[in-house]
Amino acid sequence: MNRDFRRYWVGTALSMLGSQMSLIAFPLLVLSMHGGAAQAGLVASCSLITRMLFRLPAGQLADRMDRRRLMLGADLVRLVTVGSIPVAAGLGALAYPQLLVVALIEGVATSVFSPASTIAIRDVVPEQHLPDALAKNQASSATASLIGPFLGGWVFTVDRILPFTADAASYAVSAYLLWRMATRPAERPDGPAVDRSVTAGLRWLLRQPMLLRTLAFGALLNLVASAAEVAMVVTLRSGGTGGTSIGLVMACAGIGAVLGSLAAPRVLKMLTPGQLFLTIGVVWALGLASFALTQLPQVLGPVLVVLILLTPPSGIVIGQAVMSQSPRELLGRVSTATNLLIAGLAALGPMLTGLALQGIGISRTWLVMAAIVAVSTLFAAVPMLRTGTLATDAAPQPPSADPAAEAPTAPAPA
Repeated sequence: MNRDFRRYWVGTALSMLGSQMSLIAFPLLVLSMHGGAAQAGLVASCSLITRMLFRLPAGQLADRMDRRRLMLGADLVRLVTVGSIPVAAGLGALAYPQLLVVALIEGVATSVFSPASTIAIRDVVPEQHLPDALAKNQASSATASLIGPFLGGWVFTVDRILPFTADAASYAVSAYLLWRMATRPAERPDGPAVDRSVTAGLRWLLRQPMLLRTLAFGALLNLVASAAEVAMVVTLRSGGTGGTSIGLVMACAGIGAVLGSLAAPRVLKMLTPGQLFLTIGVVWALGLASFALTQLPQVLGPVLVVLILLTPPSGIVIGQAVMSQSPRELLGRVSTATNLLIAGLAALGPMLTGLALQGIGISRTWLVMAAIVAVSTLFAAVPMLRTGTLATDAAPQPPSADPAAEAPTAPAPA
């Protein structure tokens, strides 16, 4: 790989690791400031909601502007914003409203950074090296998800502000490496006959009933998954589990993601799409219900591994359906709209689970989440058992003349 890609990859890998550390540290910090579960959930939801609202405009912005400058600007904003937490703590002025503001601004900056980062790979990597570059990105993301929560929980026990200091430092390193990049993207004029509206991909998806049904299942599953993050922290904390152990349990999600990625080819050979989604629904419903029965980290961790195990294969199934059925000229915006539909409801998860934990208690909250998964499984998986496919009503599309359009990034549930 060339030098610019190495700078890009190291910077984004460190940034993802820092973000994973602060992700678990945010609810722990709110709880340590004598905040309730609802307040902890609201901080997480603020960041997720802003990322959802700015997702489509940010994707169109990345198509029209210098991606390197967008990424550099977003990193500098996140550096200042997240860095304000240790500064305020050092001055003895840290308060809950500041955490809300940090979550909002960080969410906007991340929504700008993400699509620009995806496109920037094509700016710095030759076409023949693109598969290797995407594989490296997936590996760094899985590694950050695996060790980031554990590091965040452990570092929090040393100093509750240290995870945010590390996160801000990761943005500083990323910004420096992006500034050192020499590659500049070539500007491409808009074609007169192509629909350039920001919602074109979303409007196409809304006309595909079976694919839309599957995306609704993924959206509800992600809603429950994001809610489970806060619920897991509160559950373990209420049982007297320390920060290091909490981080280790949360890191089990990363273990499940890595194992699921390795097992995906074999799983897809064994199960049809309908069987796969039915299996996911049954496993998740039973697993979430079991969380209502115990607060032992040695039980919750392994169950969490099993829950996440089938997520990578399901993302491949959805990605293949989107890539093979969407019009070539809309492929980028369809992929962005797919991710928006799948991840949109997840933004409400932490806030809703915080309210549920305070209103109905820990055990009943887990049972409600299990019921949501069970109902959504009947809605999505059972029809697929009859059809055996995610086929839409769209006619097959002719091959694209643009080689870059032949290798889109497959969307996957978050």
